[in-house]
Amino acid sequence: MSKGSDSSTSRQHHPLAVFFRGMAMGAADIVPGVSGGTIAFITGIYFRLLEAISAAPVAFWRQLIRGDLTGFWRSIDGTFLVTLLAGIVTSIASLASLITWLLDKHPILIWSFFFGLIIASVWHVGQQVRRYVPLLLVPLLSGVLFAWWVTTLPASEVEPSGIAFLGAGALAICAMILPGISGSFLLLIIGMYTPVLAAIKGGEFASLGLFMVGCLIGLLSVARLITLAFRYFHDTVLALLTGFMIGALAKVWPWQETLSWRTNSAGEQVPLSQLPVSPDTWATLYGQEPLLGLAILMAGVGLLLVVGLEIAGRRLSGKQG
Repeated sequence: MSKGSDSSTSRQHHPLAVFFRGMAMGAADIVPGVSGGTIAFITGIYFRLLEAISAAPVAFWRQLIRGDLTGFWRSIDGTFLVTLLAGIVTSIASLASLITWLLDKHPILIWSFFFGLIIASVWHVGQQVRRYVPLLLVPLLSGVLFAWWVTTLPASEVEPSGIAFLGAGALAICAMILPGISGSFLLLIIGMYTPVLAAIKGGEFASLGLFMVGCLIGLLSVARLITLAFRYFHDTVLALLTGFMIGALAKVWPWQETLSWRTNSAGEQVPLSQLPVSPDTWATLYGQEPLLGLAILMAGVGLLLVVGLEIAGRRLSGKQG
């Protein structure tokens, strides 16, 4: 594992720090184009999260079934998982309306912030590579092309049935656990972003329950695979994830030309497909101020936030070591 994945220090995060990391992940997962997995990675809990989830199936059969609740809880790092989940749920429940409002009222500034966040995350993840060799360009470019292709897919609409919520949860969580792949953006593509957000705001617990079951199924199926991939192909996986994040930058570029529109389930006109353009081109197209100076400032804030987390994480690791 990388510097941030040392198991000797991975279990020493303070519960309050884990909770706030969960809140940051939840806030990121609300926004199409931003990955909660990226937040987990840059805040130093990604590998601990993978290990905890991967241990759950084995611990279930070896310990929970036999009544060893204490052993099961210890094996799955239960306090960490519950605390992190509490942060994620708290964030989604409390920030869903705020973030959607900010994206509606101040889109350029908010997307600029996330753009800076992802730029810095590319730098952070790239730092974790143990040995830079030319062959890593293959997974890097593959990741860029795949993520860029995903961002060009048009959004669709599906009937928000129980099966749809179940499948959406499984798909979204698999994406959310991968740095650089936005689960909420995949929900947008398959037409389930609005129904899921509406279920959260409206307290539709039956639909949300099915969504959570789907998340659980997806987590248990993909976490072990990712853990094994990191164990045996560490640098290749990191190069691929770095490519994912670079390719996803097109989606969070603050100035987008809307090529086509669609009517969502609320009867509102929302963009169907968009193309990144320069600030000057955007200003010409829409006759509005591109807010370039403020956008650069917000991108800088996002970048410095990641750098600050990186420095704080190194200092904490040094003290714990």
